[in-house]
Amino acid sequence: MRKGAKVAIVGGVFTVMVGGAGYGAYNIVTAVTGNGGSSAAGPEAHRTGPPTADEVEETSRKFLAAWGKNDADGAAGFTNFAENAREALRGWHEDAHITHTALKAGKPSGARVPFSVNATVEFDGKKKTLSYDSSLTVVRGETTGRALVKWSPSVLHPDLREGDTLLTGESAAPPIEAVDRDGVVLTAKKYPSLGPVLDQLRSRYGDKAGGTPGVETYVQHASADGTETAKTLLTLTKGRPGKLHTTLSANAQAAAEGAVARYAKSSVVAVKASTGEVLAVANASEREFNAAFNGRVAPGSTLKILTAAALIDHGVTTETGPAPCPYSAVAMSQTFHNLKGMAPNEGATLANSFARSCNTAFIKYSDDLGAQNFADEATQRFGLGKDWKTGIVSFDGSVPAAGGPDAAAGMIGQGQVQMNPLNLASVTSTAITGSFHQPVLVAPGLDDRQVATAQGLPSATVSQLRRMMNLTATAPYGTATQVMAGLGPNIGAKTGSAEVDGQGRSNSWFTGYRGDVAASAMVLSGGHGGDAAGPIVAAVLRSAS
Repeated sequence: MRKGAKVAIVGGVFTVMVGGAGYGAYNIVTAVTGNGGSSAAGPEAHRTGPPTADEVEETSRKFLAAWGKNDADGAAGFTNFAENAREALRGWHEDAHITHTALKAGKPSGARVPFSVNATVEFDGKKKTLSYDSSLTVVRGETTGRALVKWSPSVLHPDLREGDTLLTGESAAPPIEAVDRDGVVLTAKKYPSLGPVLDQLRSRYGDKAGGTPGVETYVQHASADGTETAKTLLTLTKGRPGKLHTTLSANAQAAAEGAVARYAKSSVVAVKASTGEVLAVANASEREFNAAFNGRVAPGSTLKILTAAALIDHGVTTETGPAPCPYSAVAMSQTFHNLKGMAPNEGATLANSFARSCNTAFIKYSDDLGAQNFADEATQRFGLGKDWKTGIVSFDGSVPAAGGPDAAAGMIGQGQVQMNPLNLASVTSTAITGSFHQPVLVAPGLDDRQVATAQGLPSATVSQLRRMMNLTATAPYGTATQVMAGLGPNIGAKTGSAEVDGQGRSNSWFTGYRGDVAASAMVLSGGHGGDAAGPIVAAVLRSAS
């Protein structure tokens, strides 16, 4: 034991307390007793297999002890990626300005050891404590056989990812007071889904909103597109917030938050159809990943809005023209079926097959339309895949000119098609207005960014799509009628479910409009479109219109 350290066994809990000038104070508590295994720092026989309980206790204890003493080299030596760990642990003190670190380990669960952190941050005469929970995992070194901490930046802090930096100093951007379209203040506390959205908006527009920066401890994220965003962990000195006007609606956002809370893994977006202004964006879980804007999932039959438009625009059929609905359809040796229980209708019109969501009717027209015409409709008329600049990071959809069975599968929103609720809300908006308005969260004039443009749809196509979507939402046989009941006459919708290999239940999709508001939702493993995604959209439309 290091000189000055005290060891005690109290109630079966192993406790180590060490203090030293310049090292900070820390303590480690674990529910495992004993020091089995050889020292991680000394020679030992090459072991194999998972680390033992004694090795997990010893390795985690030594790693946390070295970290707490500001011994970056020593702590890194107990990890399986010493070079990266050493750099991060040095930055803990040099970049984050943490002077004292108190660590307390909880009861291990196998090789995983949870622990709490109380870190004293000192900068420019200001001092505050940063407290949070983290965890580490002990693994067997592949070449040495030693028990080692599996290194990941998240060991240091759960919000750290590869390429991120933990910093203390003048904030990366001044704080913002984000307000909705009517001047109502939007906060992550009141609207949890907006947490990561507001972080991105602050990073991008904080210096344009008129505020002054404060002093903070924050995580500097580097995103895939090269832009940087920051997440504040601790505020030492508050800056003066600038006011940032967004397109959001507090009423619509509140409805969206409440709606997704009822369904796990759900996301929703609402937009003003005539302008593309985003009124609401909400995600039920894993909110650090904005699935509503960044998801890449097959949208199922909701894409039949775009497919129907393509069939009309390229002269294949019309709203009242033929779209037979057989029991099955074969394309490139692959057989496609309708939902269980759907009766065949060889005399169906496009409107009827659309409202009932007949897969085979659309599959049979795959060769007549052609994969390239289908892809061009998505890009040139609906603006998908055209590098959207919404104001935050977003995915703008993908409808490729696929070959083989994927060409037919794309007609019903499967195969290689990838979308998210933002994309689908935009598709619905274009369908009912005839104009593509790229979705935005903040006015493009704020940073002079160039938004995407597209050709849009002929008025004759728009009128047919509106009638077919209205039929889907009002006719006795419409798949969205039950969900959209009571929302008034100026409505329309489309349901969808997307099968995923290896997934027990299909993903639930739904898109609809009421007046000048379009909303779209997805619920992973939610079943049919009307089962889960539908009620979310209906709730948002009820509030937003």
